[in-house]
Amino acid sequence: MKFNIPDKLYFKIGEVSKITRVKPYVLRYWESEFKIISPLKSKSKQRVYRRKDVELILEIKRLLYDERYTLDGAKSKIRELQKQMNSSQLDIKFPDQRYLKALRLIKEELHSIKKFLS
Repeated sequence: MKFNIPDKLYFKIGEVSKITRVKPYVLRYWESEFKIISPLKSKSKQRVYRRKDVELILEIKRLLYDERYTLDGAKSKIRELQKQMNSSQLDIKFPDQRYLKALRLIKEELHSIKKFLS
């Protein structure tokens, strides 16, 4: 089954639930079982998931529901996939280049506004 993840940086738990078709209470449970799922918390203490979290949730769902892995089996498989990814590519913790470019443009615009107001 193909899932379309909107082109956003962050998602609230309700959005993740709709995208993945997994109930919020299940998502919270998976967070406790799969430590790799680590949503940030907003100022209002809401869970804020990154795209990589949503992709990981979809993979966990596939392993549990489609492949019929147990929780322990899915955890092992996720660790195995992580090791493969880490050995095949650098795990760079920077956002996508288009976001960096957008942030630079915003920063330049803010500097222009600051100069204008001074």
